[in-house]
Amino acid sequence: MSDDDLWESIGRLQDWLASAQPARPPQEALLLRMLKLSEEVGEVAEAVIGATGQNPRKGTSHTWDDVQSELCDVIITAAVALRALTPEAREVFTSHLARVMDRSLRPGRLPQP
Repeated sequence: MSDDDLWESIGRLQDWLASAQPARPPQEALLLRMLKLSEEVGEVAEAVIGATGQNPRKGTSHTWDDVQSELCDVIITAAVALRALTPEAREVFTSHLARVMDRSLRPGRLPQP
């Protein structure tokens, strides 16, 4: 999938979610979209706990494939939330990623083995 296809898909998901939800004031709808991200992060935690068997009552209830799936849900949910916040989500994300890459990967900044 190309970058264009990715952000096209995110835009379509954001439009679908907006049309499928009950009508709410725009600010409330935006806040709820942001809160959805916390829910998805919690599902990652639940899957990790389940994959490692850390809940004695439930045992091993998830797989690492479940964790991967939940992480993908976090990425999608964050991208949809960003798109709900700004129609320039692709540009905002690309610019931010470039800044993170620059400050993290510049010579002398890499962790020493």
